[in-house]
Amino acid sequence: MTHTHVEIRPGAYADSVTLLQVSRAVQGLDGVRAAQVAMATPLNVEVLTGMGFEVPEETTANDLVVALRLDAPDLLAGALAGVDDALRGAGRRETGATTEVPPRTTRSAHRRTPDAVTLVSVPGASAFVEAVDALEAGHDVMVFSDHVPVWQEVALKRLAAEHGLLVMGPDCGTAVVGGLGLGFANVVAPGPVGVVAASGTGCQQVLALLDHAGVGVSSALGVGGRDLSSDVGGLATLEALRRLDADPSVELVVLVSKPPADEVAATVEAYAGSLATPVEQALLGPGRPDLTAATEAVLRRLGVDVPAWPVVGEVRASRGPGAVRGLFVGGTLAAEARVIAGGDGDHTFVDFGDDDYTAGRAHPMIDPSIRLEHLARAAADPGTAVLLLDVVLGHGAEPDPAAALAPALSGLDLPVVVTVVGTSADPQHRTRQVQALVDAGAEVHLSSAGATRRALALCRSTSAGGPR
Repeated sequence: MTHTHVEIRPGAYADSVTLLQVSRAVQGLDGVRAAQVAMATPLNVEVLTGMGFEVPEETTANDLVVALRLDAPDLLAGALAGVDDALRGAGRRETGATTEVPPRTTRSAHRRTPDAVTLVSVPGASAFVEAVDALEAGHDVMVFSDHVPVWQEVALKRLAAEHGLLVMGPDCGTAVVGGLGLGFANVVAPGPVGVVAASGTGCQQVLALLDHAGVGVSSALGVGGRDLSSDVGGLATLEALRRLDADPSVELVVLVSKPPADEVAATVEAYAGSLATPVEQALLGPGRPDLTAATEAVLRRLGVDVPAWPVVGEVRASRGPGAVRGLFVGGTLAAEARVIAGGDGDHTFVDFGDDDYTAGRAHPMIDPSIRLEHLARAAADPGTAVLLLDVVLGHGAEPDPAAALAPALSGLDLPVVVTVVGTSADPQHRTRQVQALVDAGAEVHLSSAGATRRALALCRSTSAGGPR
């Protein structure tokens, strides 16, 4: 008979990525059937309850929950010791024969590396203070943190503008600075293109397509998904464009964004037109080119032949009429799919990297569990005609995303179309990931726009009474 243990540790904070690593380490111990170590946010409590754990009602989001399911009660002491060991180990890193303790504050980190870009990855409520410290010390900042209020973003970017500095983010997932990838970064060769991106996975899609065409990238400056909103007004985008225009290694700039505010897009487009370096617009929205079409325009401007974007595998026969269910880890890829689908409200495209799904837990590019839960429900829904998914590779993402996704796709009785965003040099081995998904019955695309159009075409064919 199994033994369940739930323990609350008030005020014991750790970030979601650390806690995911701790949970996985403890789950690997002998006799541990399930282990979840997480902050007690409402979403995490809901997940724990769904797993059969009883979390006390008085628990708050500032509490750490240790939830274990064991083969026997006498294994508890060893499992809790494993939790403690994993938590301690997550706070240190090995460097050769010595153990280096990370700096405890932003100011102490600046003293160690006075010329570096400051990467802020702390809970959103604390990110503002750390970013201000970095700007006042004269550093550019990449704010990886999400859940930062928009007024704080505006204040940070205005402060940066006063000092000629750049704020990438908040919620900046991807950047390439000085040849070094930050956040979720694909492995790309250096080249003549510079990217300014008010989106993370949109940037990664462009990087992957350019890489497939043999074109390298010198810099990719993420500015956060809200930068081209009316509230922020493109403050970081303008600075990023200025910098790339001044970089002699950049022959052409690509500006990537989720659908922007019209007036901000106009301002940014006018500024881009004043620069010496040509700027190709990849701003998503009705009547605008999708990311693949924008990348093809870049290639033509560079005099590079546009390749055929690879498609591998064949979809299964459909089980009948219904809608496309898009389950995305990439917010920009979900936004692009919505634009391509137009006003058809029957189809749904969910971004599991949205703040509503990531409060207190790791991004789905790191922890796939929440999407897998929704995938099972969507596949069981008779109204689902086609599943549309994305897999995003690169440093920082899951080391083997197909290992969890492929088993969930095997045996499904409906078409599955997947975009795999990545380069041949990414650590997950793109070819191996693609083949695992194809073996599970999916049709795999490199172009997210191509995958979306394929899913919609399959849905239309089924609804019209085509082959099943």
